[in-house]
Amino acid sequence: MQHLQGRVAVVTGAGSGIGLAMARRFAQAGMKLVLADIEQTALDRAAAALASAGAQVRAVRVDVGEPAQVQALADQAWQAFGAVHLVCNNAGVASPALRTRAWESTLADWAWILRVNLMGVLHGVRAFVPRMLEEGDEGHVVNTASVAGLLTGANPYHVSKHGVACLTEGLYRDLRSMGARVSASVLCPGLIRTAILDAERNRPSEFGRTELQALPQDVQRWAEGFRRLLEGGYEPEAVADAVHDAVVADRYYIIPAQPSLQELIRVRMQDIVEQRNPTLPPPI
Repeated sequence: MQHLQGRVAVVTGAGSGIGLAMARRFAQAGMKLVLADIEQTALDRAAAALASAGAQVRAVRVDVGEPAQVQALADQAWQAFGAVHLVCNNAGVASPALRTRAWESTLADWAWILRVNLMGVLHGVRAFVPRMLEEGDEGHVVNTASVAGLLTGANPYHVSKHGVACLTEGLYRDLRSMGARVSASVLCPGLIRTAILDAERNRPSEFGRTELQALPQDVQRWAEGFRRLLEGGYEPEAVADAVHDAVVADRYYIIPAQPSLQELIRVRMQDIVEQRNPTLPPPI
């Protein structure tokens, strides 16, 4: 999709972090914007800033874990602008228990994180792709996974991001086999300076809370070190630039990640091809 001027982009998780950076980048490219986020205050602030900079913006509060709300988002996008050309299924969450073992995360952690990170993306695909195909225009879907979706972990976050990577590759292949004018990319960021570890602020009460102090000591130490790594990570704007370029070039993989993480991906893929036992990742 080489020409973005005047076209319509929908971005979930657009109130902050990578989502807001993508919204800004596509506004710079001349796109009209439909912004979605579960956090009303952040969403309103983002929409106001983009509108004051000259963008045409519609803001919709959405819990992507609720399929009816994502369908309503699609309806409002078409009502506002008459078309949708780019969908960034970006909303995502993480618990402080980001590196727990499979048996250490609570079932509430599993339910909440899979609901948002995986089912939220699926809801976006189901709500937007059929209508984009029906329109017959050029279009693109960007699903946000993570480097975690290309590496290994037996915790809800890794599993959810593996699901997004798998879903998106299948989506890309299906669209290609149909000869559709809609394409897809998977976004797998590395260490990015965002507040994803503070996502508990938007966790619905029915899924409880995860307190860092209640986790095993080694998980607590890892979480504290990981937060420091995020603080020194890439800026979200670097991710947004990579997404923009990939959409224009129709490139499937978008992996704005540190060289050390790129190497871990290479090692894991080599382990698979050579049928080796998985290489243990280094500690932080």
